[in-house]
Amino acid sequence: MSETNEKKDIVEKEFVVFPDVAADVINVLLYQGEKVADKDGLMAGPTESVYQGKKKLRNQYEDICKYKFADGAIHLIYLIANQSRTDGKMLLRKAGYTGGIYREQYEGKIKDACPVIEFVLYWGEARWRGSRSIRKMFGKKSISEKEWKYVDNLELYVFEMRRLQKETRELFESDMRIVVDFLAEGNRYCSDRKVVHKAALIKMIKVLSGDTDVDGIEDWLEEQGIREEDEIKVCELFDQYERKGRNEGRKQGRREGRKEGEARRLVKDVESAMNFFRVTLEKACEGLGTTVQGYEKAREICLENEAVL
Repeated sequence: MSETNEKKDIVEKEFVVFPDVAADVINVLLYQGEKVADKDGLMAGPTESVYQGKKKLRNQYEDICKYKFADGAIHLIYLIANQSRTDGKMLLRKAGYTGGIYREQYEGKIKDACPVIEFVLYWGEARWRGSRSIRKMFGKKSISEKEWKYVDNLELYVFEMRRLQKETRELFESDMRIVVDFLAEGNRYCSDRKVVHKAALIKMIKVLSGDTDVDGIEDWLEEQGIREEDEIKVCELFDQYERKGRNEGRKQGRREGRKEGEARRLVKDVESAMNFFRVTLEKACEGLGTTVQGYEKAREICLENEAVL
């Protein structure tokens, strides 16, 4: 996995793992808004399971695991996978994840035997074309109906987060409502909704917009005096962060302008010295206290800016 994709996956996981966001996602996508899962009734479970590889035991990781408790026992296990890219074999990965959990129940590593529900939050722009059932995945094989009768029809539940219907988006009550509305409406999105998880939300919006430079957001919030417990509206937070970007852009522009100006002056001085004194490039650079490499680098900067223009 590339560093960019890895960072994106981490940001997506850190956002959805918040108890209120996880419960909201479960209730809206699985139960059409009914309050089946409660943030205080969900406990984070281990995301690692072990399976036998070709030569040795190997581990596999699911993004998010949540235990739902009832009467002091595990009632249900939710597995949530974040996907930024389509995966034609995701159905087989699901078999491995859910199978690993059931295996741990069988071996007594999980005290309470209970069913497992896994679903996928797909954040990519391309449509998900992968098979969502075992029957469809292997439908082209010559398998008779008598044989299919005994094949467990594992199904994959994928939710394309960029394409949720408006009535579905409106069911979200957590910061996830901000994310899915932003994906649907783009840069014109603005809302008076209060932001709960400020740093995580900014990171999520950035990576879903294609920008994985999410370092320093917590520091910026601290500099602005914005705490997690403070009430702030989406538009206010976005406006402040966009203003930060504009200020940094102006500073960068000034730095680049100075750099280009210095390069142009150096090139002009060196070439003037060569023409006036009729000396070599090396002699002209030496007389001006620079090097040939310095002149060539300055000339490259000038040519690059001319190409842009």
